[in-house]
Amino acid sequence: MRTTPKPSTRDPDSFRIQRNSTLAGTVKLVLMEVSRAAPSGSGSGPNTRALPVPQPTKATESTAAHLLVKCQDLSLFLRRIPIIPLLGVDGSRSFRPVTKTKPVYVASDVHYGAAPPSHQEAFLGWLEHAASVASGIILNGDLFDFWFEYQWGTTRGNEPLLGQIRSVVDSGIPITLMGGNHDWWGGRYLREEVGIEFLDHPVTRDLAGHCTRVAHGDGLGTGDIGYRAFRAILRSPHARFAFSMLPVRIGDRIAKRVSNTKDRWDNQGADQVNRSNTLEAWAVETLKYNRELDLVLLGHTHQPLLREPEPGRWYVNSGDWVFHQSYVILKEGEPPQLLDWRKR
Repeated sequence: MRTTPKPSTRDPDSFRIQRNSTLAGTVKLVLMEVSRAAPSGSGSGPNTRALPVPQPTKATESTAAHLLVKCQDLSLFLRRIPIIPLLGVDGSRSFRPVTKTKPVYVASDVHYGAAPPSHQEAFLGWLEHAASVASGIILNGDLFDFWFEYQWGTTRGNEPLLGQIRSVVDSGIPITLMGGNHDWWGGRYLREEVGIEFLDHPVTRDLAGHCTRVAHGDGLGTGDIGYRAFRAILRSPHARFAFSMLPVRIGDRIAKRVSNTKDRWDNQGADQVNRSNTLEAWAVETLKYNRELDLVLLGHTHQPLLREPEPGRWYVNSGDWVFHQSYVILKEGEPPQLLDWRKR
């Protein structure tokens, strides 16, 4: 069984000790007292006389300094071993309990602006919940049914979602949005005004101790040659610039006709299954030939899926918020969890 080393969950400051009770501090105090002390006899008779006060020489000072450095090195070394609490001279110790990092929450394919209003409202609630328990949030593509940053504005109708995301970011929880086939055209506004990290390409990241390949999923695997060619045209710098010059109202109207999202959802049962099978095969192959990976995380298919092709190695598709309300929780040292918000 393959085991992948995980980053340590231990805080190097997990065990703290007061400065005056460290080993180095204790030795320093002892050396100072030895150099200053003048032992005297226990009586006061005529045979009793005081001993001369020892004067430190360069040799003794050098030896003391060398010993002090060694003790400090030992103290630092012991402090890096979380299983050994550092003891003071009086045997006292002070430490924080070791805790795992908070989980990472993942969702995809919300299609905000075209999904059922009740699902959109539920997703806003999910974001609020995730902000209270997660260390970070990954939105793996198609968060918006369409998003474009024009010269004179952005796609209309997303204000409630943008406001909720801004609130989460302001609370200190980072959000990463992977561009999908409906919202690949994110840019400055999302990064600077909303405050999220926007990615337009797949990445490999450590998520809660899992070495993870994160991608939306469109264009991966075999087939879809026509789509890939069409996508290349839509994402070209020339097409992007030309579209950005349109008034927002006209650009959104064109995008809605091209996307035709709701009609596609009503007639894509078989396509969804084929797409799901294609991406699953791609994920399994990716895990097979990239041994450093623990997890492949995709969206795009609208089909929630959790599979373990090898012990300790996972493929997870986070599903959607159109037909489902599915999401993923990644916890350190635990298998991924695929959950339904409606069953919480």
